[in-house]
Amino acid sequence: MPIEPARLDILNALTRKVLWLSSWTIHHANHLRPNTDGLKVGGHQASSASLATIMSALYFSVLRPQDRVAVKPHASPVFHAIQYLFGHQTREKLENFRGFKGAQSYPSRTKDVDDVDFSTGSVGLGVAQTLFASLVQDYVKAHGWAKDRPEGRMIALVGDAEMDEGNIFEALLEGWKHGLRNTWWVVDYNRQSLDAVVREGLWEKFESMFRNFGWDVVIVKYGSLMREAFAEPGGEALRKWIDACPNQLYAALCFQGGAAFRKHLRDEIGDQGPVTKLIDRRSDDELLALMSNLGGHDMASMLEAFESIDHDRPVCFIAYTIKGVGLPFQGHKDNHAGLMTVAQMEKWRAAQNIRPGHEWDKFEGLPQQPAEIEAFLSKVAFNREGRRLSAPEIAVPERLTFSPSAQMSTQQGFGLLLNELARGDSRLAERIVTASPDVTVSTNLGAWVNRRGLFARAEKADLFRSEKIPSTFNWDASPKGQHIELGIAEMNLFILMSALGLSHAINGERLLPVATLYDPFIERGLDALNYACYQDARFMVAATPSGITLAPEGGAHQSIATPLIGMAQDGLASFEPAFVDELAVIMGWGFRHMQRETGEGGSVYLRLTTRSIDQPQRIMSGELETGITEGAYWLRKPGPNAEVVIAYTGAVAPEAIEAVGLLGESRRDIGLLAITSADRLHAGWTAARALRRDRRGVAHLSHIEKLLAPLPRDCGLVTVIDGHPSALAWLGGVRGHRVEALGVEHFGQTGTIDDLYRHYGIDANAIIDAAESLTSGAPVRHRKLAV
Repeated sequence: MPIEPARLDILNALTRKVLWLSSWTIHHANHLRPNTDGLKVGGHQASSASLATIMSALYFSVLRPQDRVAVKPHASPVFHAIQYLFGHQTREKLENFRGFKGAQSYPSRTKDVDDVDFSTGSVGLGVAQTLFASLVQDYVKAHGWAKDRPEGRMIALVGDAEMDEGNIFEALLEGWKHGLRNTWWVVDYNRQSLDAVVREGLWEKFESMFRNFGWDVVIVKYGSLMREAFAEPGGEALRKWIDACPNQLYAALCFQGGAAFRKHLRDEIGDQGPVTKLIDRRSDDELLALMSNLGGHDMASMLEAFESIDHDRPVCFIAYTIKGVGLPFQGHKDNHAGLMTVAQMEKWRAAQNIRPGHEWDKFEGLPQQPAEIEAFLSKVAFNREGRRLSAPEIAVPERLTFSPSAQMSTQQGFGLLLNELARGDSRLAERIVTASPDVTVSTNLGAWVNRRGLFARAEKADLFRSEKIPSTFNWDASPKGQHIELGIAEMNLFILMSALGLSHAINGERLLPVATLYDPFIERGLDALNYACYQDARFMVAATPSGITLAPEGGAHQSIATPLIGMAQDGLASFEPAFVDELAVIMGWGFRHMQRETGEGGSVYLRLTTRSIDQPQRIMSGELETGITEGAYWLRKPGPNAEVVIAYTGAVAPEAIEAVGLLGESRRDIGLLAITSADRLHAGWTAARALRRDRRGVAHLSHIEKLLAPLPRDCGLVTVIDGHPSALAWLGGVRGHRVEALGVEHFGQTGTIDDLYRHYGIDANAIIDAAESLTSGAPVRHRKLAV
């Protein structure tokens, strides 16, 4: 259907204004705002320009209220400009772009005032997020929730160089497995990366790859001017030249201008009558306008492409663009971080009819009357409704129950706790959704899946069961299943967690996602985990088995640095319980923590182990519960004359208990501190110190300060962890106690637990040696490690 000329005129005017505002925002930040520290501000004027038309077509015409968009990171200024025109962004924030509390360098759900759907920044992750967000929408719909809410399209605006990121291809494969729908990826095919021009024929590889994974591919290469020229006599020869022109040359000619295009066309096509006349009919400026009229810069072509989609299959749009189009450095291979000079901006300002002092006026320089444009914007579908949704909290029982055994591992306990939830019909159990990268059984999720089933959009029977082949696990897949089985790709796991953990805001339905994976592979998916936390997604990660305690597996499957990751990762509360009753308390707290408001809650990381240890026979008091969730409690309270305290976390509890028992024969005041969360302890300590600095005279003490306050100043601390020793070594700084920090600093070996604990110096004898060195002044006996 032809596009109404009046509508097209306004959309083109808005595109022009978006390009101006995004470019001016960057210029103001770099050339006009005072620079107190001398650092380059930047802002990517060229990368923004190449998406101005595409984003204007989407936001001002194509998007519906239920659609969601992940914006290419370097097009952040375009997004902010569009939101400014909508009235969702302020001039003050734009003037402070990339400044403190100004509009963010890259779209941020948590730091920008305009309503960002998906944070972007670490390239590729926002793209994959849209795929998993679509799968989550399917999950919500299949379970009969959000019935009155129409399905939205999850749209990613993708830089072509961004397609080099491996996680995008991992996500494509997972999307194919799960029957992906309602997903659009729009590739800004400007054929330039940060440092260079991309390889020839890349679009053919993209097209083939996407079609192989079941996507439709729409190539938007030629704009209206080009298509009109192709219809003229000689136009076919011009089209063939354009198609054959190498990327580098085309970009260079766009930079050089119409005269350069004319020379190359004449030299390479020759005097062929009709095509020569076609070229000669146009001035240099008109010829440049024609040759730079690629599909991604032509509003009519983009609207035609978007509006032609009348199905829910995934679609990849490959939109040809010119990096920096319309700006003085369009097409130049060095333009990625380039900025217009003051002189260039003044010349461009005049061309845009922008009066000095009116740079921020919303409709300055446009031919339409402001009232006409305001009326148009008020009717834009995407702008009619608030897009960020909310959902009520899910009630969590005061206590999670399980069937205790005398000896258990925390990994086993995790499975038992979920299995107990799966038995019931609580709303909590209904809203839990689990996922694992092909390690479901080995991370103890099997019993949960037996009861709750695998998720699939169509019924799939377990053929082993129908063939009467005995199996411990009977996994039928159905739309009501609550476990999403993934391939072995931890990046996909954490991006899925990000999508599930934002369902309350995206779909208006709260989910409580739980992921399991092997603890060392936290590091494999760390970029995606950080991304999920950055945008305040809420989920629980059970990482197991952990540490060198997975003794026979060796260094490839053992983890050392993950306790430090748990402490350092913002938005993630990290725990490492030794006992299953501690884990039950932590998981209940975690499900509540996942639902608290921004700034109060967050995600949860459980570092668990396969080692079965003796479980304490005790009553869970309120005081003990508080200690567990705050991060530590006294398993054996120190006496008034304590010379040494042993502080342990996680799997090494038996060694710490044994050492304290032996040391207690001669040092009756010895204490044993059970640390369930070094992360929570450390965060509480630093927060208390900051509070005391800010409010002088406020005597606020953190949990760890209160626990260590009764200790004599000359009391020594021995810390022990199956992980990097610095995770607990900081305890000495709380009240100035001397510390011997035991842990693991080198890649693991294979062997038994006894072998490895002895070798790495975290067994009972090593703990005793360290305690003796603190009380006698003798140096601790370090073991020589074969690495």
